Amino acid sequence: MQFMAKIILHLPGDWSKEKLEKMNMTERARSVQFVKEGKLRRIYRIVGLRGNFSIWEAETLEALHEILTSLPLHPYMDIEIYPIIKHTTTQAWEAEHDTMPPF
Repeated sequence: MQFMAKIILHLPGDWSKEKLEKMNMTERARSVQFVKEGKLRRIYRIVGLRGNFSIWEAETLEALHEILTSLPLHPYMDIEIYPIIKHTTTQAWEAEHDTMPPF
């Protein structure tokens, strides 16, 4: 199943620049691991916010929960989850052309 997540970060204001850089690097490494595993399919920054919209692949809600709670910055995240399915326009395109064009 695919899920869209809206993730907004609320980081402590007293973190040093070094701690923030280290946490960002750790978070990025974990996210890249999820991309390699096929769990994180896409991620987009939300302009003007410290947050993202992301597309996740998981067999169950419990599996998605396990993925998201394993993120190093999870304690500082507000997360909204939306189960998603293919739109009829996507289905029509794929029926005629096989796959959607790349981004």
